[in-house]
Amino acid sequence: MVYVMLAEGFEEVEALTPVDLLRRAGAQVKTVGVTGKTVTGARGIPVAADILPEEFTPEDMEMLVLPGGMPGTKNLNASEFVHGAIRYCVENDRYLAAICAAPSIILGGLGLLEGKRATCYPGMEDGMKGAAAMAVPCVAEGKIITGRAAGAAMDFAVALCAAVCGGAAAEKVAREVCHAIG
Repeated sequence: MVYVMLAEGFEEVEALTPVDLLRRAGAQVKTVGVTGKTVTGARGIPVAADILPEEFTPEDMEMLVLPGGMPGTKNLNASEFVHGAIRYCVENDRYLAAICAAPSIILGGLGLLEGKRATCYPGMEDGMKGAAAMAVPCVAEGKIITGRAAGAAMDFAVALCAAVCGGAAAEKVAREVCHAIG
């Protein structure tokens, strides 16, 4: 199961593009309404989350996805539930994915990018403490996948598909939606 965390003010493109592409690739995906059943994104789009935190089952988690956006990233970072899910990923060798502000504020803030290559929203690189900041759309470094910003959401989503469903499935989905990879 892939869990995508949603908090008030999340970046819609960064959250829903991975949900869409992962589901096309055959992955099981659930959105988690960290701040309620209906979560409103940074652009005012309300999204009905699949589940609430009390329905979250970390044992079946393959990947945790943290979208960016403001104040969504800060709202995710303020949640002990989210921090617990991140700890579970790290301790149990699960994929952890973050895009835009989330690699800097959340992963960097927790010291999880130390010695790793990563990307984040331009100008936020200092928050990725100890990371080798890359000015590219997406970076996969072991079990951590980071994306740059909303414009990189397709590349980020394809990388998530490759991690969870394999390279062939990711390439197939990218072709189906007419997204050039390479």
